[in-house]
Parts: sequence; structure tokens; C-alpha cells
Amino acid sequence: MPHTRHSEANGPYSETDTNAATNQPAQRGDLDLWASDPALQDHALDTDHDHLALYGRKIGRAAMRDAGMDANRNVPEARIFDTGGRRLDEVAYHPAYHTLMQTGLGAGYASLPWEGAEGGHATHAAMVYLTSQVEPGVCCPMSMTYAAVPALRSSSTLFDTWVPKLTARLYDPATKPLAQKAAATMGMALTEKQGGSDLRQTSTRAVRDGDAYRLSGHKWFCSAPMSDGMVTLAQTDGGLTAFLVPRWLDGTRNAVHIQQLKDTSGNRSNALADIKYADALAYPLGDEGDGIRHVMTMIHHTRLDTAMVPAGLMRAALGAAHHWTQHRSIAEGRLIDQPLMRNVLADLALDWEGALALGLAVARAFDDNTEQGRDFARLGTALAKFLGNKLCPVVVSEAMECLGGMGYIEQTGLPMLYREAPLNGIWQGSGNAVCLDILRTLRTVPMAGEILSDALGAVTGEYRRYDAALRGHMDRFPRLPDEAQARWYADSLATLLTASVLIRQAPTTIAEAYIATRLTGERGRTPGAISGVDTGAILARLG
Repeated sequence: MPHTRHSEANGPYSETDTNAATNQPAQRGDLDLWASDPALQDHALDTDHDHLALYGRKIGRAAMRDAGMDANRNVPEARIFDTGGRRLDEVAYHPAYHTLMQTGLGAGYASLPWEGAEGGHATHAAMVYLTSQVEPGVCCPMSMTYAAVPALRSSSTLFDTWVPKLTARLYDPATKPLAQKAAATMGMALTEKQGGSDLRQTSTRAVRDGDAYRLSGHKWFCSAPMSDGMVTLAQTDGGLTAFLVPRWLDGTRNAVHIQQLKDTSGNRSNALADIKYADALAYPLGDEGDGIRHVMTMIHHTRLDTAMVPAGLMRAALGAAHHWTQHRSIAEGRLIDQPLMRNVLADLALDWEGALALGLAVARAFDDNTEQGRDFARLGTALAKFLGNKLCPVVVSEAMECLGGMGYIEQTGLPMLYREAPLNGIWQGSGNAVCLDILRTLRTVPMAGEILSDALGAVTGEYRRYDAALRGHMDRFPRLPDEAQARWYADSLATLLTASVLIRQAPTTIAEAYIATRLTGERGRTPGAISGVDTGAILARLG
């Protein structure tokens, strides 16, 4: 008989047992997403560190990551009719989804910025980053709930009725009228088939009904259709107007009919629907004809979150790759000790840290209530959203490759991150739309450009190559470019702004490596095609 040994992990096995798990990293278990992230601690300036430390421990637990996997595996289901043929227009979710929603909203994800504490928006942005590492799908409804608050300021009645429920540190999924609920969420339904991102093509009609309106029309993309209310657009006699559409009226369902749930590539835990307004009751947000301005207030705040999610996705992917390479061996030794692997991971880590630093820097502008702060927030958010989301899919795919075939296995979580990676580059303005908005902002809000110039110029004189890159940008673009060059311009400007933030906040080795590999052209086209950087210092930031 062959000699038998015993493994606590796998039970008795023989020398030839093919089920023995050798050269396989152990499960990561509970993660402290705050304590293990020195980059977050460095860049989360003016935030509530105690709150983030508590939330980082809670959301990083293995049970939360398991809930994220369950919520993605068991997708929402539309329940349009009851057994008697009466309309329900409801969405049913797996219990794991509700667990994640309660965790985020209960911790103040949507309410912190509106509670008056210093650094509320920046703390919120860091929570977006932490949550998206575990399950990014729930970020969508929570982010829209957060972003709805400033949009409701145009109506004191709606603000007083809705905002206390939107900012309650609670999650109440019950399908009931607002008055019977302890808390509420808000969705958004803007896009129509014929217009896409061109909201001026909206064809939904609104007809006055006393102090309210009746809406008729079809919305092709309704984010989070289970929400208690939806911000939407419709045409009135006075032009395109913003509305709040409640899901429930007093004891009856509003005529918001779910047509179907979209079968999306990523964001699987969330629901995305096309809906029909069948004479639905709605309340105006602002004056007739002023709709785009009011919905842009909400979009502006959700764009902050679309700039933070890719940083979280990159961090999660790199965390998985770093763990794998630390505990996986080849003939030459551990993967993490191989020079080429170190180059790849370090190169990817620079994109992640840059996205994190820029996103949180922009978030601080949301906490600045001056006109200058608001102007910079508008421009900076667009720059951060554009660059971070263009980098994210490459970082996630390369992190998958670090695990080899295992990176393509659902249980690792990386395929979920990969499916999610392109989303925030599309949502709330695709890349081209955002680049054109950057040019529009610089043309119409001169103060935004002045603040940006000050931020870029504040760090000159410290790094010769940064100064040369800034001069090169100004020489290439002595004035605002035409539309065809908008991506080149936005890419260059966002990279320079990221470098300026890293120079101010990151360790010297990080700033120097970013400048050397992002601003000088001294690298190849693929991740890892770099040289002359301190990979050890960069990888230490991964925990």
C-alpha cells in the first residue's frame, strides 16, 4: 500500500493523489480594504478616515465578496404581471443584492455628502472606490440616489418630501408609496431609441394636469427601474423639461410600465430596463424648457462616481493578480520575483494609482462651495472619467493574464471585473461626448481653465520631464483644438493633471515613475514595456 499522509485542508491523500492542491494560492479570506491600501490613505485627503477604515473592513469581508458573486450569478427578474393579469412592473432581486444595498446605504454612501460633515463628497467618492472592488453593480442605484439630491433643489416641495428618505442611512426595498417607507432610492430614465446621448431628441410628451403633468412615451434605458422615483425628461409646450416620476401614487401604482430588462454584458446584479410611460403622473423639476440644465446637475454628480469606479475595479483586479503571483511558483521561483512580471504589475499599478489620485482630487472640488470649486469640479470630473475608463479595461485584462487560465474562471472574480470595465466609460457620457464636453467647458467657463492652469503650473520646477511635457502640450495645443483632436487633447491634459496630483501627494518614486512612463514616450505600447522604475516601491502600494 502506498504511504498515506494527512492534510488539514484536503483530508487524507496519497503521494499520487491528483486532488492535492499544490502551488495554488490560499483563499484570501477577509480583507481590510482600507488598511491594505496605502495609496488610498495617501490620496483620501480631507475625508473621514475613521469612517472609511470601518467601511473598508466591513465591505472587504469574504462574506461580502461572496454576496457580490451571488448577486451577479442570480440576475434580477422582471415581474410584469401578477397571476391575475394585473400589472406589477416590479423587479425581483437575489437576497445578496439587498445585503449589499443595505451595507452601502446604511453606511452613508448616498447621504454623507448632504449631512454637513467636512469632506462629505470626498468620503463618498472613497466609498464608491471601496464598494466597486466588491460588487460594482449596486453602485449604480446608490450613486443615482446620492446624485438626485441637488437636482431636487429646484422644487422645495419635492425636496422636502423626498430628500429625507433619499438620505436616510437605511435601505427599504419594499414596494410601497413613499409615505409608508423608511428610506427611498432614485433612478434615472433619459435615453430614448432615436436620440441616444442627444437628449434634445427626446420625444416623450408631458401634458399639464393641475400642478403635475401626465407623461406618455418610451425610455430605452432606465437605470434601476425598481427605484421609488425616477428623474426623466419630456417635451412640454415650453420645451424640454425635467420631471420626477414616482413609482407609486397614493395607494396605486403609477403608470410606469416595464417593457423588458436588458441582458447586459456587465453590471449583472443591477437592473436596466426599457420602460413606457402610459399617462404617468410626474412633477416638474424647474421651469418648462430648462430640463437639460436640471438633469445635468444629477449627471454631474454621477459622473464623479463613474470616475471612481474604474479605480476600484483596477484595484480589485491588481489585488487578485498580486496575491496570485506572490503565492504561485515556476521553475525560477515565485512569479512576483520575476523581472518581467514585476514590470507588468508595476506598470498597471501606476494607471490604478493615477486614476485613484485624480478621482479623489476632483471629489474634493465638490466639497468646495465656491464658484471656483464648482467650475473645476465640472472640468476635472470629465477629465478623470475619460482617462480612468480608457485605462481600466486594459488593466483588468492584463491582470487576468497574470493568473493565466485561472484568470478566466468566474470564481476568481476577474471575469466579473472584466465585464464591468467598459461600463463607466459609456454610462453618463461616452468618451467622445465627454471630450466634447471638456472643450465646451473650457470655452464657456473661463475660470475652469484658469484653475486647471494653476494646478498644472503649481508643481513646475520639481521635475524636468514634467515641465517639458507641459510645455509640449502647450506648444501642440496653443488654443483649444478642433473636434477631431479632442481625444488627444483630453488624454494629454488628464495625464498631466494626474501627474501634478501625484507630484503633490504620492511618494517620490511613484511620481517619478508616472512621469517617466506616461509623459516622456520612453515606453512601448503594451503594459510592462517600461524600464528604469522602482518596481519594488510601486508594488508595495498593492499591500
